[in-house]
Amino acid sequence: MTVELYHTIVPARDPQASAQFLADILGLSVDPPVAHFTPVTLANQATLDYDRLDDFEPHHYAFMLGEQEFAAALARLQDRGITHYGDPACQEIGQIYHSKHIEGRKGTYFHDPDRHLMEILAPGDTGA
Repeated sequence: MTVELYHTIVPARDPQASAQFLADILGLSVDPPVAHFTPVTLANQATLDYDRLDDFEPHHYAFMLGEQEFAAALARLQDRGITHYGDPACQEIGQIYHSKHIEGRKGTYFHDPDRHLMEILAPGDTGA
């Protein structure tokens, strides 16, 4: 059997709002609640299960998108006036980064409503 990520819990002060924020940026939908979780299902069927917490440290979540999906997500960030960055330290405002190791790979970072650092990236040439 292969090993795959099945789900991860994302702490949020308002799970519905945070899940909707990410789903809107990624062009996805928020799934019906499962117990007390608000899930967002990715293309590989892994879910981000948003859970209400009042006190937590922000996390980093990275999402690999196709070229067209990346362009659409970046446009949604820009259309909504959401600041994005070309580096994880959030110093390169309004930039996208270009990988020095994988031809054509690019990405950008942004914060969600709970200050989690979200990253979207396009794969570039993986040699496959």
